[in-house]
Amino acid sequence: RVDEWTDVDRKRVMNDIIATMFNKKFMEELFKPQDLYSKKALRTVYDRLAHASIMRLNQASMDKLYDLMTMAFKYQVLLCPRPRDILLVTFNHLDAIKDFISDSPAILNQVDETFRRLMETYNCLSDGEFQLIRQTLLIFFQDMHIRVSIFLKDKVQNSNGRFVLPISGPVPWGTEVPGLIRIFNHKGVEVKRAEFTTAGNYVTPQREGSFELYGDRVLKLGTNMYSVTRPVETHMSGASKNLASQAKENIAPNPLAKEELNFLARLLGGLDIQKPAGGETGFRLNLFTTDEEEEYA
Repeated sequence: RVDEWTDVDRKRVMNDIIATMFNKKFMEELFKPQDLYSKKALRTVYDRLAHASIMRLNQASMDKLYDLMTMAFKYQVLLCPRPRDILLVTFNHLDAIKDFISDSPAILNQVDETFRRLMETYNCLSDGEFQLIRQTLLIFFQDMHIRVSIFLKDKVQNSNGRFVLPISGPVPWGTEVPGLIRIFNHKGVEVKRAEFTTAGNYVTPQREGSFELYGDRVLKLGTNMYSVTRPVETHMSGASKNLASQAKENIAPNPLAKEELNFLARLLGGLDIQKPAGGETGFRLNLFTTDEEEEYA
C-alpha cells in the first residue's frame, strides 16, 4: 500500500510516470489533428501510463482509479464557467504536475514544452471553437454516472451520480451579474431597462485567470481535490451499472479492433516503459481498505 513507500519510492514512481506521459514522441502524436479516441483506446493509454513505473495495480484498483479520474475530469469540464476555461483547468493540472518534479529539470522541461504546445495550438481558437471542444468532451462522458465519495460529501454530485450545477458564485469572466434586461431600438440605442430577481447569489469575478507559463489561474477547478483528507470511494449508481458492464466489455480484447489497436501501438511506440530490474518486483498499489473489499469489487 502507498503508506509503506518511502519518499524515494514515491518520487521515482512520479518521475517515471510523468516522464512517460510527456514523452516527446507521444506528445507529437497527441497534438496531431485526429478523431476523438474511443473509450477503449483511452483506457488502453491510461493503463500503459499507470504502469510506466515500478508501481503495479491489480484490475480492481485500476478500475477504481480510472473511474475516479474520468468522473473528476467530467466534473471539471462540466463546471467550467466559460468554454475557454478548459485551458485554465489544464494549466492547473500542469502546475500540480510541475510541483511533483520540481527537482528534475529534464522532466520539468518536457512539461513546459507541452504548455507551449497547448498555447500555440489552442490560445488562438474562438469562443465558439472552445464551446465545440467542451460539448465534444461532455458527449464522450455523458453516460458515465459513477458516484464518488468526495463529490457526494461536498454535495456536488447527487445520489444518482449526476453533478449539481451551482446557481451562486462568480459569473464567467467578461459577463455581467444577471438581473438586468436592456432593450435597444433598431439603431442600437438603449431605450428601456427592466430588472428581475435571480434565485442565486452571483458576484463579478475580481480578475481573469492567467494564461501565462507561471501565474495565478484564479479558477480552482483542476487543483487538488484532496487538500482536505478524505477516503477515496467510487460506487455505481443504479442505471449506470449496465453501462459500466458494457464499458468493461469494451475494455476486453476485441479482435475486430485491430486497426484501432495498431494505431495505439504506433502512438505508444515512443514510450520507454520501466521494467523492474533483476529481482526487484516493484510496488503494488491497492486502493481498497481491506483484501475482502478488493475481492468483492
